[in-house]
Amino acid sequence: MARPVTVTISHEHSKEEARRRLDEGIGKLTSQFGSLAKVKHDWRGDTLDFKVRAMMQSVNGNIDVFDDYVRITVVLPDLLAGMAEKVTNNIQKQGQILLEKK
Repeated sequence: MARPVTVTISHEHSKEEARRRLDEGIGKLTSQFGSLAKVKHDWRGDTLDFKVRAMMQSVNGNIDVFDDYVRITVVLPDLLAGMAEKVTNNIQKQGQILLEKK
């Protein structure tokens, strides 16, 4: 059964700056995957909807940007549901790096 995971990450930026950093991160992710995966994303207000398809698996999710935090929700398919803890930890780590104050 598909399993949703949610991660909340605090930030000290404006919504616009947080969105810019997330856009930059999605761009890097897309280029890292190259032809191994298809990444689709679209902003809907302060919500970034995304879908990653690789190795016959699809991962859907969204990122909601708030004034002082972002909430990332990812729905893992059955095959990847057993890796939920690893995925959650990785999202937390990479999200903090992306949104850290520089």
